[in-house]
Amino acid sequence: MAASPQYGVPASEAYEIEAAVSASPEAVLFSRRDGYQRSFDLAVLLFGHLLLAPFWALFWTLAPLAVWACDRGPVFYRQERLGRGGKRFLMVKFRTMVPDAEVETGPVWANEAADRTTAVGRVLRVLHLDEMPQMINILRGEMSFVGPRPERPVLAERFEREIPGFSRRLLVRPGVTGLAQVRGRYATPPPQKLRYDLLYIGRMSPWLDLKLLLLTPFALLREAREGLRAEAQ
Repeated sequence: MAASPQYGVPASEAYEIEAAVSASPEAVLFSRRDGYQRSFDLAVLLFGHLLLAPFWALFWTLAPLAVWACDRGPVFYRQERLGRGGKRFLMVKFRTMVPDAEVETGPVWANEAADRTTAVGRVLRVLHLDEMPQMINILRGEMSFVGPRPERPVLAERFEREIPGFSRRLLVRPGVTGLAQVRGRYATPPPQKLRYDLLYIGRMSPWLDLKLLLLTPFALLREAREGLRAEAQ
């Protein structure tokens, strides 16, 4: 597998990605361990809302109002993503871009769409609060709290052509957070994210999921600081 010039992947990293992908039989075996995730997700969802009930009551009131007040547009944004086994579903987010933002450009990767975000949307993205409505997807069983981030079908096809083995991420349910989000950055190139995702699939367990959930706020604070610093420059 040659390094992708678009993402500037060094040859050494390309070989590491290829080695991870070639271990797919082991990844398939380990992916059968994800039977715990449904009960784990529901327990975390219930416990988290009971423990922080005042915060959630305030958040689910103010956040939608802020999104709507920005431009009187829709509050939520539903976008088709790929779930486990390639099954398509509609992922729910708070809308952060202007309405019909991709009519002219078509689907683009997140960091390519930054200039079309609204004022409220920029804040939600920096703090990653735009992802909160995905709890609806978790409740439906379409996503888990921890797992590879779900990709859009058209972008997933493109990445699969450029990064063979990218579809291995579909062995498990997609997640709101994951190893790639804790160890990487929001704009980490897909080849590096694939390495993290395959590593997670091979080692997934309730204890690893709990660890990644506990580490996620620190990763979000790190990215928020970097995002605010970039906004100020």
